Amino acid sequence: MAVIPDKITENLKDLTPAVLATSQDNKPYTTFITWLTAKDSSKLRFALSSDSYSAENLRKNPYASVEVFGNGFAVSISGTVRLVEEKIEGLSFPVSVFEMNVENVVDNLFPGGTVSGSIPFKHTGDTQKAEELDRVVKEALLK
Repeated sequence: MAVIPDKITENLKDLTPAVLATSQDNKPYTTFITWLTAKDSSKLRFALSSDSYSAENLRKNPYASVEVFGNGFAVSISGTVRLVEEKIEGLSFPVSVFEMNVENVVDNLFPGGTVSGSIPFKHTGDTQKAEELDRVVKEALLK
């Protein structure tokens, strides 16, 4: 079992944008997610729409990878995923919580290159509703 370096774990304590990779029929599938957080240096938690391709893929094949970027790092974290909560209570649509046991951490930066910040992300539209949704999801991830 691998562990996420402390510097990166600290950067993943809040909701973190990332790229999630799953597979379906032996073909890769990636999606952008924003509900990811580090439970600790050996576990990640993330939330997905319960009926999404990624959630369906994880129910069939529990092995996944996430690519996370931040100031000074770009790492691929992979491991076995399990369903923690089928549906977060209090939301108007079904959102599931998954937990990854970290098995591998790969530094994807190349010599002479670095990442100079995080993925810029902000809500558009009804930002108050989006922030409330994020709050409910974050509470579920931190249980």
